[in-house]
Amino acid sequence: MSDYYQTLGVDKNAGADDIKAAYRKLAMKYHPDRNRNDETAEKKFKDVRRAYQVLSDPERRQAYDRFGEAGVNGGGNAAGASGFGFSGNMDDVFSDLFGDIFSGGRRTNRGRDQEVLLTLDFIEAAKGCEKQMRVPQVMQCDTCGGDGAKPGSGLETCEYCGGRGGISGGQGFFSVMQACPQCRGSGRIIRDPCTDCGGQGRVRRTRNLTIKVPSGIDEGMRIRLTGGGEAGPRGGEYGDLYVVVSVKKHPLFRREGRDLLLSVVIPVTTAVLGAEIEVPTLNEKVKLKVPAGTQSGALLRLRGKGVHFEHSGEVGDMICKVKVEVPIKLSREQKELFKQLDRSLNGLNGLDGSDGSDGAQAHQPRRKDWTRKVKDFFSDL
Repeated sequence: MSDYYQTLGVDKNAGADDIKAAYRKLAMKYHPDRNRNDETAEKKFKDVRRAYQVLSDPERRQAYDRFGEAGVNGGGNAAGASGFGFSGNMDDVFSDLFGDIFSGGRRTNRGRDQEVLLTLDFIEAAKGCEKQMRVPQVMQCDTCGGDGAKPGSGLETCEYCGGRGGISGGQGFFSVMQACPQCRGSGRIIRDPCTDCGGQGRVRRTRNLTIKVPSGIDEGMRIRLTGGGEAGPRGGEYGDLYVVVSVKKHPLFRREGRDLLLSVVIPVTTAVLGAEIEVPTLNEKVKLKVPAGTQSGALLRLRGKGVHFEHSGEVGDMICKVKVEVPIKLSREQKELFKQLDRSLNGLNGLDGSDGSDGAQAHQPRRKDWTRKVKDFFSDL
């Protein structure tokens, strides 16, 4: 059997304000949005909310003190229990069904979430960094502590709803809990508003934030800062801040997931003879082996030289796409050398090898295959 007083950590003679203060403290501590990796937080949050729903209602608290949980759950012979297994007032049932809107008949008043854009350089996004941002934000008023009342004046219980923050309406068996129009769901009335916030409990300020950007973040991804959004009205909890990332283009690198893409331009001689060339990575220069006979468009892979994903620990590769550059503006001597090379590679009579050479069979098999297909095409005309 649960002890609602122990759940809230208050004495059995605790007043309404002490019960409310204990509830607010524990609800903030165990709220599921603040404890996404804690499997027990949601249960504790529900237990705290259930205890507050009972102890904040004078009639239900009296029934609980006399009969325990049976007095508020409709069990046993407790006074006020109905034959349907719940206490006679349907407000409690709707409070459980719509717990995100009402808590014990009162609004939870969570602040709105915010979204801001953060533009990063390509390298900052790939390697991770820390960025400073100035974010306009609705924050809790320091003067009144968020309740909207002038310091020392306090708040009064709303007479219209009796401090419940909601009123029931409807006909017949069912009734629906609605926010009180007098106190707007807070259960309290401000008679002497705070001069700094005008009774709103919130003020607009610019906040300086340090954003830790994890390595591997990419275009359109979001960083969530729990509690970094707007403050809720009348001391309500803060919403969350979502930082949406935009990444600038880089003159050399592109990304496909965790793989890094780099175009590598090499001369014809390197493509023919092969060589080791220096290429840049995110952190250093490395040697890339270009095999002899490398064709334009070939993809050469450097393992583990891509983007490191901080959250998963995975590291991608760097993929180098080869582009063979044909020389231009040759001198007379250079042109003659290429002619000699052409005769050496292709034979005096071209690709057919009629001069006794192998023609392009050994050196240019792709060109030989293409030439054969052209000949076949014309023969069919």
